[in-house]
Amino acid sequence: MSISFQTVPFIESGLGKISILPDLCKRFNIKKPIIVTDKGLFDLGLVEKVEQSLKKDRIDVCIYKDVLADPPESNIFDAVKLYNDFGADGVIGFGGGSSMDVAKAVSYFSINKISISDCYGVNKLINSRSPLIQIPTTAGTGSELTPIAIFTLESEQKMGIVDPLLYADCAILDADLTIDLPTNITAYSGIDAMVHAIQAYTTKIKKNPISDSLAKKALSLLGSNLRIVVSDPKNRVARENMLLGSMLAGMAFANAPCAAVHALAYPIGAKFHVPHGLSNSLVLSKVLQFNSIKAEEMYCEIAVDCLPQLAGKKITIDDFIIGIEELITDLKIPKTLSEVGIKHNDIPQLAEDAMKQERLLINNPRELNLSDAKSIYEAVSYTHLTLPTKA
Repeated sequence: MSISFQTVPFIESGLGKISILPDLCKRFNIKKPIIVTDKGLFDLGLVEKVEQSLKKDRIDVCIYKDVLADPPESNIFDAVKLYNDFGADGVIGFGGGSSMDVAKAVSYFSINKISISDCYGVNKLINSRSPLIQIPTTAGTGSELTPIAIFTLESEQKMGIVDPLLYADCAILDADLTIDLPTNITAYSGIDAMVHAIQAYTTKIKKNPISDSLAKKALSLLGSNLRIVVSDPKNRVARENMLLGSMLAGMAFANAPCAAVHALAYPIGAKFHVPHGLSNSLVLSKVLQFNSIKAEEMYCEIAVDCLPQLAGKKITIDDFIIGIEELITDLKIPKTLSEVGIKHNDIPQLAEDAMKQERLLINNPRELNLSDAKSIYEAVSYTHLTLPTKA
């Protein structure tokens, strides 16, 4: 068996770990970092606390706080300009997946004058990048541990840059930064992390025992704690378990890539500005049902990890899929396209856009075509509609 596995070289995890950021900047010779974040976190005052701790150690800082959800390329260009105008020498990503994805791009394009259009795809980057530290404030994307950055084009299509150069130098996981997340974002992010681990475990081309082990551990942490953090947001132990689970899922899918759930979710987010975790949640159970023809055994192997209430039962594929649907219901997450403003006549375009996500679809355990994509979106439009059970 041939295995290739990569990840971030340094991970610092624990409550209060944000306090070591000045020391990490010194370790990586960062004297003038740019913090890449979003306005929401800035307005909460979390960024200011980080800024002050750095300045206390005589580390000068500038802040780019305009990252948007499903970030457009303009976020990269604006942040790179600020980086260069300030004379920055390193990048700190602070926030959810969008901020960390922009931070990855800034660390690269700040010192490489290359057209971004030439970089979309897999292993397209050359040369090097600026030092990069990632600090997640959500437990979902796992972006702090991946070499992937996703951006939304003017054509409302999501495109990804996937390259080992985008692995950060260090990730800091401090669950105290996630305590004040809104309940809906906590729920969406948690499902996002579970989707990463489920897809890593069932990926078609690069499935490997290291990612399998990470995915199962991630799912056991996420499955045991997601309901808790939604009902008891201040539970620091559960928050820490969620953040660790999200990280492990990120580590897993960075080496065993995502597939059809993400391929079908991306057009929903790009065209209708639906949060990424919610987009994944909308299509999850129907993709599981579609894939079950090829992946039933694998789904049953991770069912108890995802859904601890199934322990002790002889698991069937229906137990798994129904359990996932019940989890989504319990978390009060929307379940149909109409609930997020998507009409039936939008489905053909969504399906066409999903088929453009070739780097994801090649990893799906069951081949998926345009007609299949339409059928899945149709099924998400009507909660009673089920998919064919034969290939």
